[in-house]
Amino acid sequence: MPTDTPPDTATPGTEARPGLLKQPIAVWAVAFAAVVSFMGIGLVDPILPAIAGELGATRSQTLLLFTSYLGITGLAMLLTGWISSRFGAKKTLMAGLALIVVFAALAGSSSTIGQIVGFRAGWGLGNALFIATALATIVGAASGGMSHAIILYEAALGLGIATGPLVGGLLGEVSWRGPFFGTAVLMAVAFVAIATLLPATPKPAVATRISDPVRALRHRGLATVAAMAFLYNVGFFTLLAYTPFALGISSPIGLGFVFFGWGVCLAIASVVLAPRLQRRFGSVPVVATMLALFALVLAVEAVFVDVRTVLVAGTVVAGVFLGVNNTIVTELVMEVSPAQRSTASAAYSFVRFIGGAIAAWAAGELGEVYTDWSPFALGALGVLLGLAVLLAGRRHLVLVHDDPAPRSPAEAQALTAGDA
Repeated sequence: MPTDTPPDTATPGTEARPGLLKQPIAVWAVAFAAVVSFMGIGLVDPILPAIAGELGATRSQTLLLFTSYLGITGLAMLLTGWISSRFGAKKTLMAGLALIVVFAALAGSSSTIGQIVGFRAGWGLGNALFIATALATIVGAASGGMSHAIILYEAALGLGIATGPLVGGLLGEVSWRGPFFGTAVLMAVAFVAIATLLPATPKPAVATRISDPVRALRHRGLATVAAMAFLYNVGFFTLLAYTPFALGISSPIGLGFVFFGWGVCLAIASVVLAPRLQRRFGSVPVVATMLALFALVLAVEAVFVDVRTVLVAGTVVAGVFLGVNNTIVTELVMEVSPAQRSTASAAYSFVRFIGGAIAAWAAGELGEVYTDWSPFALGALGVLLGLAVLLAGRRHLVLVHDDPAPRSPAEAQALTAGDA
């Protein structure tokens, strides 16, 4: 029978949950910028051998591109909340994007490995300002609750990581400088998108202190997840940074396709597999299983490091385990601590990126001294230790936040503007 009830009006007690794709335009603007930002992580993978060859750098020297980038990103995470709470999320996002544009262009103009390493550090500073603020912005503005926000963020991460190596490989066929200049152009586009589509974000009533992220780590639940992520990232960035050398593929586009397959698996697992596995088995059991499987992949790669097919297959398959883990662990970080979500995110990211910075440096040093099997063995050991930390501290992983994210575009726009 016909009814006068508007189609969008839900019966009390049976309110419909907005679809994942029904988001305010501000969310899509930040998500697009996040895709481009995360492209920078894997963009250099296909050109690492080319950089080492053309600039006469060793493997360990070349992998300092990851160490400087991740190290500064991690350290700067301690400042992101302090900065964004004084200048607002929009200005912080734009400052981060502007820094990436400048330092990516400078890296492409470099003539020595030392210059690239230094400019990658500046790139890492911009990356820190952007990614910590981007996650908090998406969480605050997305329709459909926390789970939708996390899936959107991890989808952006996965898409960026997947396309980064492919773009890097395509541009790297022309010159190793191409990916750096390409990033500068894409980030400039993202800067314009944020400037025009994201509403102004007034400063919050209470400013964040520089010490807040460190204080947040006193919470045992957050400390457990952060320590696990530190060790887990030893494996993650060993795979990402050292595999291009172990594969022995000189063609940038060839390496690009390998890591494109890895990134596609990561993106699909983040969006499709992670929510289903989490609903069925719970967060901790799924994360523990993914860590065990990832450690197994790294161990197999260490044993069969001279078999290119094994390395390629292992790298691509690892994307599935990493994608599931990234989504669920990110949600744990945002829910397990009573700290503000932006503060918890900054604290967690500080710890995990430092783990990645150490892993990239250690992988380069071990690879030169003990041949190609040793970095993968180190990665497997790190992931297994991360699994042990997770299981030992699982009793502290009790969800604290139970307030849903906004469920309508109007509420989302209000939060984006800093009204809540």
